[in-house]
Amino acid sequence: MKNQKQILAMEPEVISMDKNDLKKRESEAIFQTYGRQDVVLTHGAGALVWDLDGKEYLDFVAGIAVNNVGHCHPEVVMAIKSQAEKLIHTSNLYYTENQVLLAEELKKLTGMKRAYFCNSGAESVEAALKLTRRATGKSMIVAAERAFHGRTLGALGATYKSAYREPFRPLNEATFVPYNDVEALKNAVTGETGAVILEPVQGEAGVYVPDQGYLKAARQICDDAKCLLIFDEVQTGFGRTGKWFAKEHSGVQPDMITLAKAIAGGLPMGVMLACESVSEAFQKGDHGSTFAGGPLISAAALATIGVIKKEKLVERSMENGAYLRKELEKLHPRAVRGQGLIVGLDLDADCNLLVGKALAKGALINSTGEHTIRLIPPLVVTKEQIDKVVNIIGESI
Repeated sequence: MKNQKQILAMEPEVISMDKNDLKKRESEAIFQTYGRQDVVLTHGAGALVWDLDGKEYLDFVAGIAVNNVGHCHPEVVMAIKSQAEKLIHTSNLYYTENQVLLAEELKKLTGMKRAYFCNSGAESVEAALKLTRRATGKSMIVAAERAFHGRTLGALGATYKSAYREPFRPLNEATFVPYNDVEALKNAVTGETGAVILEPVQGEAGVYVPDQGYLKAARQICDDAKCLLIFDEVQTGFGRTGKWFAKEHSGVQPDMITLAKAIAGGLPMGVMLACESVSEAFQKGDHGSTFAGGPLISAAALATIGVIKKEKLVERSMENGAYLRKELEKLHPRAVRGQGLIVGLDLDADCNLLVGKALAKGALINSTGEHTIRLIPPLVVTKEQIDKVVNIIGESI
């Protein structure tokens, strides 16, 4: 089993085609639904990745907030390897130990009663919306402007950006209200509302942190209207904001929480957790998934949670996130926002162009709008690596 130092020293993986050939074949074989950067990545370790020419990059995208423990963490790799030699898949027709252990761990971390496993963030939101119907008998949803909850048809109805929704109407569309506007939320929630769904930090929108008291007000509004409160923590979970979950910053406990991205160290997994009174609404046969919570991916998730605890990555996220925001302020941007290691940066610059310039200088960053950069590095990132990326952004501006 290779350790991180050995992985760092590895030669680039041998690929039988050059970049242009690969790009051409990709365009002919794969649906063209992604806007890809002009790089072919071959291997990674920690906060670093390499391309097929051996060029090194600092990864401040982390697979879109997935690789919280870094790329190919040895303990996660070992857990995957060990489990793969014993049992990879059985379906949910049978009991498996890792799934139960993981559910119990997630219950402790979130304070919820039961977990429903699935395969992605959108699926976890779909499960929450479906459980809302079952628990309340109501189909109306209230969501926030700028919200992103996924691209499947149910989750898409609660996703704000019209460019995502317009081609696929009719949808069961949410009522959208401005984020952080308590009065607007109160006015939108009625006796017909089944649930309010909110991101405790709006990531895809450009990293918008709620005002103090906003999430508590949302909890009270839902209680008064006898509807459910769902927190979408797909992007903010597992230490990303300097807490295990962003809800902890407000002290608010939702009725349901949706998770995915960082849960399994880079493997695809989602989970929806609910409080006791709501979780009882799902009965046998109400929902299901072939691959969800399988023994292999549950082993990866247990190892990932273990690494976050062992290496104190939640605390490091808080500390290094504050350091990152402080250093970015020196670039004199229009705004710097964030919690922990999810940071939004508004600039008087073409940020799509800036992403390309940073790539050429050895940094992977992400734009969420014409003038907004989102930085979501692995939680194992060092201050020295932060300094390098901030310098690259400054040079690129």
